[in-house]
Amino acid sequence: MGSLVARLPALRGEPIRVHRVRGLRDRTGPVHAGAFLRERRIAFDCTRAEFARIFVHEIAHFIWLRLGNPRRLSYESILRAEIGTGRRGELGWSAERRKQFLTPLDIRRRTRRWREYCCESFCDTAARLYCGMSAHPEFTLPANLHARRARWFKQAIGCGPLSI
Repeated sequence: MGSLVARLPALRGEPIRVHRVRGLRDRTGPVHAGAFLRERRIAFDCTRAEFARIFVHEIAHFIWLRLGNPRRLSYESILRAEIGTGRRGELGWSAERRKQFLTPLDIRRRTRRWREYCCESFCDTAARLYCGMSAHPEFTLPANLHARRARWFKQAIGCGPLSI
């Protein structure tokens, strides 16, 4: 895990407890992990091969929570522009499944469905950028859109330190 931590921007905050839970589920069914922000813990039920990607995704939930409205709204504008192109794809299943159910009204009104998609997209993008994997079946976002998100992360996130 040392090389994984080296790829992440610097993080600061209280410790987060990490543990394994077999048969982990959310309201939609089985999941690889879950971040419990108020409890400052992450529960995992994934393979060793998937751990780095899933770990970064879950840590990113803590980052998103403390990112602040200006940066969250800035990221939302990137996503609005992507959706406006009509191009499909995402950088993870959690964002992809939420994206499938979005309506133009969700985007316009910034509904909970839209905001949850934005959060999952942010976390999947962070996972893609920092987990050390260049290819995965869930990385379906076109390269030019991925590059745009990477530029946003570099500008908005930089090298930290980020509050978790």
